[in-house]
Amino acid sequence: MTAETSVNLIAIFAAVFAVLGLASAVGQVLRWRFDPEGISPVIATLNARIDGWWLMIIVLCLAFLMGQGAVLLLFAFASFSALREFLTLTHRQRADHAALVASFFFVLPVQYVSVWQDWYGFTAIFIPVYAFLGLPILTVLRADTAQFLTRVSETQWALMIAIYCVSHVPAFLTLKIEGFEGDSILLIVFLLFVVQSGDVLRYLADKAIGRHKIAPQVSQSKTWEGFAVGVLAASVIGAALWWITPFTPLQAFAMSLVLASLGFFGGLVMGAIKRDRGVREWGHMIEGHGGFLDRLDSVVFAAPVFFHLTRFFWQGA
Repeated sequence: MTAETSVNLIAIFAAVFAVLGLASAVGQVLRWRFDPEGISPVIATLNARIDGWWLMIIVLCLAFLMGQGAVLLLFAFASFSALREFLTLTHRQRADHAALVASFFFVLPVQYVSVWQDWYGFTAIFIPVYAFLGLPILTVLRADTAQFLTRVSETQWALMIAIYCVSHVPAFLTLKIEGFEGDSILLIVFLLFVVQSGDVLRYLADKAIGRHKIAPQVSQSKTWEGFAVGVLAASVIGAALWWITPFTPLQAFAMSLVLASLGFFGGLVMGAIKRDRGVREWGHMIEGHGGFLDRLDSVVFAAPVFFHLTRFFWQGA
């Protein structure tokens, strides 16, 4: 990471901390003015979410400033936690224990070691090919066919979402783009800012002007108006951040349009899974934000597509 990159990271996170400071002040004023006894669930949830964002941004900031190894370990931990959350809601039998152990203690570390070593070809096919074929073999050897297809399919989904897709975030550190050497960590910042800002602005637009629900059986809050505002606003933010990427402003806008759209529909798909399982949140790891998958649901759909588009068109390989 170059000195200029470090300065850019510090400037970006300083701006984020300033916004969070303002949000915290607004939250405290609302509590003091409208909820001095602390009984309003809306204001309590708002302040809990702001506190959660403080924690997440501080952890991200420290990891990014510490360098590639810290970023890789952070997302490996996120994958481990997300995998645990996903598998907790799936159908399990004793016959699945070998496959589960292999998922946590073989597939996950091998995937992240391959990212660390920049084994692009292996990283791209290890889970979709080798884990996809190998783990069902471990399960079938126990000869338990009850809900076999369901159990195996849920494990495959867990691996793809929690490990394969999440591992594409630190994979940006391996990109070698001409004229952008040493600055690839800024692409992770770009990805997270665009996707998360799209989520926040979509939520606010849903509350303010949302009328037409997209999938009411999945979510009563997500509307076409919120989707349009969130995606467009996130794309404008992405275009404004073009200077931390190898993209032109127009390219950054187009890429952000893709990322924000995928992030939205990723959240919708993951929401459908939660609804199917009868839960509101994936977990309770982060106060006010649920589990890791509740925060990563949009990122997991956007990260692989963003990585491969960037690698194909800008690295030229």
